Amino acid sequence: MRIASLGHAVFAATMIALGILGLIKVDFAPLWDPVPKSVSALAYLCAFISLVSGIGLLWQRAATAAARVLLAYLLLWLLLLRVPGIFLAPNVEFWWSACKTAVMLAAAWVLYVWFAADWDRQRLGFVTGDKGLRIARVLYGLALIPFGLAHFIYLKNTVSLVPGWLPWHGFWAYFTGCAFIAAGVAVVFDVYARLAAALSAIEIGMFTLLVWVPVVVAGSKDTFQWSEAIVSAALTAGAWVVADSYRGILWLAVDKR
Repeated sequence: MRIASLGHAVFAATMIALGILGLIKVDFAPLWDPVPKSVSALAYLCAFISLVSGIGLLWQRAATAAARVLLAYLLLWLLLLRVPGIFLAPNVEFWWSACKTAVMLAAAWVLYVWFAADWDRQRLGFVTGDKGLRIARVLYGLALIPFGLAHFIYLKNTVSLVPGWLPWHGFWAYFTGCAFIAAGVAVVFDVYARLAAALSAIEIGMFTLLVWVPVVVAGSKDTFQWSEAIVSAALTAGAWVVADSYRGILWLAVDKR
């Protein structure tokens, strides 16, 4: 096995789980919704790609190929199915979907940079080098900003998700929204980026742990809640990988370019 970090292992396990879920349901995992009817027939293929790529990421001989395939797959998904929707139907649903894909794409890109072989570095140096890593981080940072804005646009829904045992529900809704926006800006402009990436990964993880895990444990039959729990877990894994990419960089480093 080839484990570059704990985040890498969790991300790979998440892709495996999404693949298995897609194969069992013979449908797209919730992370990829909404899916146009024109590609609905590809659900089995996409699930297979997720499963095989996840397994490959944990196998030393296949890690490079798995990261390459996953990066290409997610990049095509973003460019062909998400970006057009932003302009053709500019609503929150498409922005949210594009941002989910961007987080997973950023994580896959980081892994490709880590596992790139000599062939990749020689022929795809822009993708596998520092510039490629920078693009991956910027994608992640840009995705965080709409996450934060959604807290204000859907304030009532956000407040309703705050665990009952926490006081000041409104405060936490505003605070977490501002935190996402601040983290996104910090990552995009490379100002305290390592700290911002780590804290944003923790924030997404806390949403998963405090909001959605209790729902799952309680045995909820609400399809929407289960879908959101799966999405939140996947985004946690993706954010974790991006945060891991800052290892060796000072927590309060500022890019002076």
